[in-house]
Amino acid sequence: MKKILAIVLSLLLGLTFAGCGGDDANDGRTKIRISFFKAGFGDAWLQATAAEYEKLHPDIDIIIEGDESMDDLVRARFQAGPQSRNYPDIVSVTNYAYYHEFVRNGYLENLDSLYETEVEKGGEVAIEQFHITRLIVPQFNIRAGHIIVPVGLTNAHHEPINFFGTYRPEGETTILPSTWHENGLEFFGSFGKGYASFDYQAMIVAGLNANGFDRNTWIASGKQGIFEEDNFTSPGYVARLDYKGVPGLRIGASFYYCADAGSNSDKADTYSSTGKIPVRIYTADAQYRNKYVIARANMVYGNLGNSAKLSEANTKLSNKSPYSRITPIAKNVVSYAAEAGLNISAFFKGNKKVPVIYPFARYEYYNPQEKGEASQIMEKRCQVSMWTAGLNWYALPNLVVKADYTTRQIGTNKVFGTGKYNSENEFSIGIAYIGWFVKK
Repeated sequence: MKKILAIVLSLLLGLTFAGCGGDDANDGRTKIRISFFKAGFGDAWLQATAAEYEKLHPDIDIIIEGDESMDDLVRARFQAGPQSRNYPDIVSVTNYAYYHEFVRNGYLENLDSLYETEVEKGGEVAIEQFHITRLIVPQFNIRAGHIIVPVGLTNAHHEPINFFGTYRPEGETTILPSTWHENGLEFFGSFGKGYASFDYQAMIVAGLNANGFDRNTWIASGKQGIFEEDNFTSPGYVARLDYKGVPGLRIGASFYYCADAGSNSDKADTYSSTGKIPVRIYTADAQYRNKYVIARANMVYGNLGNSAKLSEANTKLSNKSPYSRITPIAKNVVSYAAEAGLNISAFFKGNKKVPVIYPFARYEYYNPQEKGEASQIMEKRCQVSMWTAGLNWYALPNLVVKADYTTRQIGTNKVFGTGKYNSENEFSIGIAYIGWFVKK
């Protein structure tokens, strides 16, 4: 395994999904098979790197295997079981959802710990994941620590190669914390087989803090973490189920419930006269991908209890507090979106000079002021209908250059047309790289 990880570090290209292999070749050398997503950039770069490594390590025989459908090929081999004797030692794929499935089933390296850091807006470095995982059987495993809360499509798959835009989908990130990560305990696993294959996650995490709820972002700013400790008086309960029985297709649903977000406030008596403030969030999402197309869709619906009294209480928070205090806070919110991209290089199979470029289009509607209680008047300017179109160029499997143009219509739910407020138009360009680092 140390030899495998050494190659990973030598390649410096995110080939970090390591299986336990390393068979001996007939000539006595250790054989290491690398399977990777091959598209318009070809495999000459990797073949050359492997050849140089073999010169430095003559006892190693590296076998390079590239394919445009490597995600599905690797998954099929793992599902075939050990008798297939066709497992890769290192695999680099583009669908990180499959990575989680492979780890849960014990096909990939058992990670004793994993952490992820990210530079958030303002230059702050935030630890998104820091946990200990115990893999028991494919059907039941345990994770404890600081973990991702997989509510919604973007939180469950928040890496930049898992959405087309230069920014994370605006609707979900407006009304939900993103990336949502909390201290807690998770139970997860996979069950079923063939066309009836499912993954599940069940969690108990630190609940939301009602101090952070406001008009423009609903509960998104209620994620704990402003101070050095979390209040666990009313925990959050999370459930997620993903269907993965059809190659290339994933259909998911998630649910979040916090019985009383008010009891997690910074001061215990802030909402003493308000009553309980329950939060319920329902989401559904889907993704389909093959070598020609990637399509995604998602929906979020949220319900907040006692929103009128909560709004009154939050307007009275100290002006020295870190919270916005902007009200009213809605009883119900909604967001839905769909996007699709076409892989141009797939239509030029065998031509290594054609780059991997996905032109795409995305529609999104969201409203953090969808509906209030009878006494509340909702802010119409929070209602947004928007289109985004652009290009994604995958210079490497885990390196993407993005450019897009967005137009937002304010104060309307029309797919086409304009609202009574000024529209917003912008052009964005960005570059994103994703890599995982493992240690046994």
